[in-house]
Amino acid sequence: MSSASKVVVKVGSSSLTTPQGMIDVDRVDALVDVLAARRRTGTQIVLVSSGAIAAGLGPLGLSARPRDLATQQAAASVGQGVLVARYTSSFARYGLRVGQVLLTADDMMRRAHHVNAQRTLTRLLELGIVPIVNENDTVATDEIRFGDNDRLAALVSHLIRADALVLLSDVDALYDGPPSRGGARRLAEIRGPEDLAGVELGRNGASVGTGGMVTKVQAARIATGAGVPVVLTAAAHAAQALSGADVGTYFHPGGRHPGTRLLWLAHATTGRGLLHLDQGAVEAIVTRRKSLLPAGVTSVEGDFAAGDPVDLCGPQGLVVARGLVNFDAVEIPDLLGRSTRELASALGPEYERELIHRDDIVILEAHS
Repeated sequence: MSSASKVVVKVGSSSLTTPQGMIDVDRVDALVDVLAARRRTGTQIVLVSSGAIAAGLGPLGLSARPRDLATQQAAASVGQGVLVARYTSSFARYGLRVGQVLLTADDMMRRAHHVNAQRTLTRLLELGIVPIVNENDTVATDEIRFGDNDRLAALVSHLIRADALVLLSDVDALYDGPPSRGGARRLAEIRGPEDLAGVELGRNGASVGTGGMVTKVQAARIATGAGVPVVLTAAAHAAQALSGADVGTYFHPGGRHPGTRLLWLAHATTGRGLLHLDQGAVEAIVTRRKSLLPAGVTSVEGDFAAGDPVDLCGPQGLVVARGLVNFDAVEIPDLLGRSTRELASALGPEYERELIHRDDIVILEAHS
């Protein structure tokens, strides 16, 4: 951590706001003090900050996070401006400028979008800007229901090839049980899934946040799987975490470096439909990592469009993979069980292609 030259720091809503939903100026300034100090050493910093919806509660006269999507989006619209204005003012005390970057799932899944996001973040860092990243809650739908920025931070850390990810919240570490219960033990290091066996992961209890320990551990799993080490601790311990002190929980990185789009496809999307495969197609995809052809699909469920994520289900009813489909749902029934050569002859050359290309398929870990 102390030697990392490019760091992604994620902070949650509850660490930035009052219980009433207003931005806590002192908390924001305290975090910026720490980040600016690290920035002065030459480290590039990307801040993934929650808080837009929470920051909009006060100005809109709301006492709690709204449940309906339209009001969430309205709160995000008002609150995002409040949030970035506060960061702009706070970083300006150190002569640092910030840039706002709002992302959605499509910006990670679709090749052109995620290349643009990568290019923008890289250029901002080259120019000495501190990017402030958030989900684009004003227009997003599934992203708000998805509910947290922890996984977004993990994917951003991979997108920019960060050296480390720091997840800040109102909890100082991962424990082997609820800290409030008494006798719970801090888990200083996590080297693999076996270290989490039997650990109770609590869900979010804050009124303004949406994440929880479950999402933070999932985010750590994504980042470490992409080779990025992770520290999970409280916002109050940010300085110690960035200096490499023994605080919080340290997740050791793994050695794989999968594509960013496939990371998002596996961990940050839900299938908008279902394709049932025969056993031969399952083996071709899972074992031989082939594309999915119409001949291997037995039935289709759902209403989706070309480019949407869909789940691939084997004969036993288990979802084995997820992919970005090349056809609308209404087109697929007429293609089932037929070879691409036959389809091209009957329907035209544009049908001589796979339902899902192998580069757009991710094998889901539980079944890989």
